[in-house]
This record gives sequence, C-alpha cells and structure tokens, in this order.
Amino acid sequence: MAPPKPGIVPLRPLMFGEILDGSFQAIRGNAKAMLGAALLVQSIAAVVAAVLTTFTATSAASIETWAAGLTDQDLIAFVLSFAGGILLVSVLTLFLSAVLQGAMVVPVARAVLNRSTGFGQMWRLARSRIWPLIRLAALLFAGGLIAVLLFMALAVLLIRTVGAAGALVLVPLGFLYILLFIWIYIKLMVAPAVVVVEELGALDSLGRSWQLTRNNWWRLLGITLVVSFMVGIIAQVVMIPVSLLSSFYTTVVSPHGGSGQALMTAIVTGVATAVIGALVGAVGFAFQTSVMALLYLDLRMRWDGLDIALLRQLESGADPDGVPGRGLPVYRAGPGNGQGPGNGQGPGNGQGPGVANGPRPPYGAWPNGR
Repeated sequence: MAPPKPGIVPLRPLMFGEILDGSFQAIRGNAKAMLGAALLVQSIAAVVAAVLTTFTATSAASIETWAAGLTDQDLIAFVLSFAGGILLVSVLTLFLSAVLQGAMVVPVARAVLNRSTGFGQMWRLARSRIWPLIRLAALLFAGGLIAVLLFMALAVLLIRTVGAAGALVLVPLGFLYILLFIWIYIKLMVAPAVVVVEELGALDSLGRSWQLTRNNWWRLLGITLVVSFMVGIIAQVVMIPVSLLSSFYTTVVSPHGGSGQALMTAIVTGVATAVIGALVGAVGFAFQTSVMALLYLDLRMRWDGLDIALLRQLESGADPDGVPGRGLPVYRAGPGNGQGPGNGQGPGNGQGPGVANGPRPPYGAWPNGR
C-alpha cells in the first residue's frame, strides 16, 4: 500500500523530485505567506539599488566636481561612511532573511498536512521564535566574520614572513577554507527550521542540525547545488530582456534622444531592473526556503519517524491551527530488536521503536537513520 499523501508530499522519507514538486506546491498554495515574506527581504535590496542608480545617474557630474575639492582625509571619511552604510544594510538584510527563512518554514510544514496558511497566521505561529532566530543569525554571522578575519590575519602573517612565496600557500589554503565553509553550511542548513518547529534555542538548534544531517551530507549538498543552479539560471534568463532594454531603446526607439534621453533611460532601466530583480529574487528565496524546510522534515522522517507522528496527528485531527511536528512525540529506537516501528506502545516492548513517552531521548537514539 502506498503511503498517504494528504498534502504536498507523501508521509515517508522523500526523494529529490518530491522535494522539488512539494516546494512548488507549497508556494502555490500559500502564495501570500511565502511570496509576501520573501518580498520583504528583496524589497530592501531593490530600494537601495534603485536609489543608488538614480543618484549616480543624476549626479555623476556634480559628484566628480565635489570629489575634486575634497582633501584626502575627507575622501577617506566619505568612503568609510558609505561603506559602513552599505555594510549596515547588508547586516540588517541578513538578519531579516534569517527571521523570514525560519518563519516561512511554518506554511511549508502545514502544507504537508494540506493546511493552508495566511500571512498573518504564519507570523502568529512564528512570533515566539523571532528572538531565537535573531540569536541564531548573530551566531552564524559572528562565526563567519571570525573565520574571515582569521584568514586575513594568516594571509598578512604569511606575506610578511615568507614574502611573495606566501601567495603560493594562500591559494590552496583559501580553497580549503571554501571547502570548510561549504561543509559547515550544509551541516547547519536546517537550523532555522529546528528553531521554529522544535522550539530549541540558537545553540541547541545548531547541535540538532549537525546531528540530523549526519550520513546525509553528500545528498544535501547535491540537492542544494542543483536548486541553487536552477534558481540562478532562471533568474539570469528572466533578467536578460531587462538588461537589453536600455540598448534597445537608445538604438531602435530613440537613437537621437540626446543626453537627457540617455539619462532618463538609465534611470528607468535601473529602477525596472531593481523591481524585476526583487520579484525574481523573492520567488527564488521562497523556493530555496521551501526546499530547506522539506529537507528538514525529510531528515526527521528518517531519524525520528516523524511521518508516523504526522500520520497520527492527521488521523486524530489534533492541533489544526498549529505547526505540524511541534511538540509531537517521535518514534525512536527502544531496547527491542530495532527492526522498525512496533505497536506504538512505547520503547522497551521488544518490538521495535515506539512512541517516546516522557522525556525526549537524546538525539540520535535511532543511530542509523532510515
């Protein structure tokens, strides 16, 4: 008998095609929640890009005249202030992305049981997890910043002590740094979903993500790379007509428009690029977040027997307005023969994993996954 499929995916460990199809269905069935949240992230970058494009296009000549009268100290202060503003916006966007990525797990998890989620309901269910998500983003940002600073310090030390030959060491070392970053990223990629669904803290969610991704690293890497390539290629294809808009207008529609026409064309093209880029980026962000959420649920089905717990929740109709998987008992290996789910009477009946009544067993109690 085929496993039940009440929502976007069947209640069993998932295959690659089911993850992609389920992600598209989650976005289509919860468009207001998924795309609305993704647009919040992309709109910040779009507004900054449009403002910068308009400002540089309209003030290029005056900026050159103004910069020519500055001293070196004034120019350095201006550049540092400008870079600080860009860095501040980038950090705020990073934290907002982390919060929204965690919140968007809610409609995906509910869609597994065929429960639709509105934008307001998504925020109500994820509101209590906002601060843990912010702390998680702060930990990840601090870890990445420390790694970059250590690499830069090591590079400076090598160049000062070894000289030009230090560059020969930095190239393979930088490659190893990139590989290490990718490895750690895959190990921690489902931490936002852990924070929201399992209601763990920032540090505990990192440990839980590390445990869940055990023995699945290459599979998660392959799915992540394929999804990233898909989103990147589609985004480039969509943006090609926009990038050709300026040259088409100046060479075909108005070839003799003059400098004023060229200025207006540059402004319109920059704003249109920012708006369309925000829309495309929102769809890509929503799709990648849906894939991450389904990968998390898939891992819990393999390690915790979450599919059995979700099936019982579906049959009982319990907690119809909550987050599926939150607070549910999980099926873990008891001291029985470990041949599969038993009769559901709890661990220790000698018939396989049962419902983990009482305190939750330590992570990895089902050591080999499914």
